[in-house]
Amino acid sequence: MTGVGRIGREYGFTIVGIAIGVAGIVALGAMGERIVRFIEGGDRFVLGQISVAGRGMGMGAGFTAGGMLPASALRAIAAVPGVAGVQAQVMLPLNPSTSQFMTLTQELVLGLDLSVPTPNRQYPTLPVHEGRDLRRGDRGVAVVGASFAASHGVRVGSALVLEDERYEVVGVLERTLTAPDRFVIVPIEDARRQWIAKDRLLRTVIASGAAAVNAADLNTGAAVGWGDGEDPDIVARRIAERVKDVNVQIPSELSRLLRSSTAFFSALLGGLGVLAFVIGGLSLANTVAAAVFERIRDFGVKRALGATDWQLGREVLGEALAVTLSGGAVGVALAVLLGTGVDRWAARSGQQLFLFSGRLLGGSLVFSLLLGAAAATYATLRVVRLSPAEAIRRGA
Repeated sequence: MTGVGRIGREYGFTIVGIAIGVAGIVALGAMGERIVRFIEGGDRFVLGQISVAGRGMGMGAGFTAGGMLPASALRAIAAVPGVAGVQAQVMLPLNPSTSQFMTLTQELVLGLDLSVPTPNRQYPTLPVHEGRDLRRGDRGVAVVGASFAASHGVRVGSALVLEDERYEVVGVLERTLTAPDRFVIVPIEDARRQWIAKDRLLRTVIASGAAAVNAADLNTGAAVGWGDGEDPDIVARRIAERVKDVNVQIPSELSRLLRSSTAFFSALLGGLGVLAFVIGGLSLANTVAAAVFERIRDFGVKRALGATDWQLGREVLGEALAVTLSGGAVGVALAVLLGTGVDRWAARSGQQLFLFSGRLLGGSLVFSLLLGAAAATYATLRVVRLSPAEAIRRGA
């Protein structure tokens, strides 16, 4: 029988025990990695631009939540020293009647003014997985996020109906594991029509002529860039001081708000991860040590036949590493298999619960190997302190 077959036969239950412990560690770690990627992606987005919205109440969502931001305000923002670019935007909830727990998990319609480049320094363009991005002059077309595409069953060439208007999907974004995964991005002219269709009060105001509103005034907000060498927080405060009736998001403050809003989930998963490492680690160490102690009689016989402590230690450590590596690999594979299955089921609603990064999988294997080696070394030192006769007696 080969060495691998003998190890599988003699340590089968040990390998299964290690696999279960490692699988638990990897699964909780993958949930934590998913939350970390979500926070990092949102943080990069808010730190890449200054978000400005109209003051008051309105249908604007996300970072442009507030009232209308007219064209005159956009021109005033562009004239503020330090501002390097202003892109008008319309951001609306896809379904205004649906309550969402967190803004960054909403399905949103994002209208962009394609006549100017996006000033976001972190995301000047969103990566397109399939198809193409929007182009200047486009009408009646949309680029959708990966989660939106999965949950609604659309792809490049599909028809998408929004407020009784038909749009052709020309692109699907790469999965970012953050807010753009749920975006429907359209030209701003189309988004303005969507806004009028969704907002009864706005339709009433326009129809009554009570306010002089033209198409260029229908903006829920704007993405603002800053010049090289400028401090974005200082530029944002300068906009707030010089432009009336706007809500300005300070990038660093918005970043802290985002992190604080997800701090509970991060702390919860972090605590569960530590607990999993402790419980899984103790289980792994106990399993390896027990497997060594079960062979105490064999070691006593070998020592009686002349085997040295070094020879026994090398044998035990080699087998322990092989068993631990086998159990760790099976545990990682089990966690990935189960996690992928759950994510495929969750993808129907646009969700992803796990992120199996290379650092997580590699770190879990290294952790299990080191802990297994430490447990085997401890057990071996206990065994070699016994005389051969005492080891045989205890093993019997």
